[in-house]
Amino acid sequence: MTSSPGRLPMRQMLLCGALIVTLSMGIRHAFGLWLQPITMAHGWTREDYSLALALQNLVWGASGPFIGWWADRSGAFRVLVPGAILYALGLAGMALFEQHLPFLLATGVTIGLGQACTTYAVIYGVIGRNIDASQRSWAMGITAAAGSFGQFLMVPLASTLLHRLDWSTALLALAASALLIAPFAWGLREPARQNPSPHAPTTDSPTQSAGQALREAFAHRDYLLLTAGYFVCGFQVAFIGVHLPSYLADQKLSPEVATTALALIGLFNVIGTYAAGALGQRLRKTRILSTIYFSRAVVMTVFILTPISPLSVGIFAAIMGALWLSTVPPTNAVVAQMHGVQHLTMLGAIVFFSHQIGSFMGVWLAGRLYDLSGSYSVVWWIAIALGIVACVLNLPIRENRQPATRLVTA
Repeated sequence: MTSSPGRLPMRQMLLCGALIVTLSMGIRHAFGLWLQPITMAHGWTREDYSLALALQNLVWGASGPFIGWWADRSGAFRVLVPGAILYALGLAGMALFEQHLPFLLATGVTIGLGQACTTYAVIYGVIGRNIDASQRSWAMGITAAAGSFGQFLMVPLASTLLHRLDWSTALLALAASALLIAPFAWGLREPARQNPSPHAPTTDSPTQSAGQALREAFAHRDYLLLTAGYFVCGFQVAFIGVHLPSYLADQKLSPEVATTALALIGLFNVIGTYAAGALGQRLRKTRILSTIYFSRAVVMTVFILTPISPLSVGIFAAIMGALWLSTVPPTNAVVAQMHGVQHLTMLGAIVFFSHQIGSFMGVWLAGRLYDLSGSYSVVWWIAIALGIVACVLNLPIRENRQPATRLVTA
């Protein structure tokens, strides 16, 4: 792996990007383990905790386009360092605040902003600007796989901290680990802006303004379909990631089963995300996305209709893990293919905002319906139905860049 003159060295970029995503996404995936300890300690309902994490997802998504514009304009390094500080401060507030409103602001707003600065959209912007289109999907798959490994690594670590420390001290330990993002960001300091790669789309004009890019994107039918489909991804993974431990506890399974399940999702997601990125170099990416969404619907249906046991949970976690974040590399690669790389962070963040609206609904609605009915059954069926919808939405998408005027009338 070599890099072109004026670009970041590929090994350095992929290593630092992978380490950052490992920490940022790994910590996030462990939040479901704190639902019961925090609600029991403060006397809150599951909806109270779910609302904080739902707000976190919404803030992450809503701030993403602005942070993406900032990263495209100033470079990822200047975004990642303050993001690491915000992430750590939010985790500290989550550990120390006992009133719901301060907890909501720390967990929802501060951590949400920290995640927007330190996760995929910012890292993928660097990759898009420094790697040719022929290797872009593969490189994005490498980074997404790192986020999956972060889940495999951090969830058991978080569980161990919870067992050996009290829950608030365990969160403070995670806050310290979030600060490690800052030194890794040093490896993503980009050289002065170079001319676009000859392998980038020919219409990716270096003079295109952010406003022009936004107008083009919102007039692009296939960009809007891709954005709508990504809502479903957020709904499904946020619901399962946050509420699966409590769902399994309700089924009288031990906490170790939930920890193992989340770790297995992370482990098999390493395989799934890398495979999706690699296949995106050879196959139509939107067909890969349709297949992923349909497969999720099938897997969830089988899971909730069969008798639950540690074995069935393990099988579900392994298969769902292979489908977990495997949507990320093809989705972002399609955005780059449609609109070029000059504003990739911003345009990718807008698609991700749809994902985070889905995450908000998946986390909050599950907590709300559980408090009303004492069951997660309705939410499982909603997640299954949405998987079919996302499968259908992705089928007609054309990946190549099209003139916006043609797409409006298509």
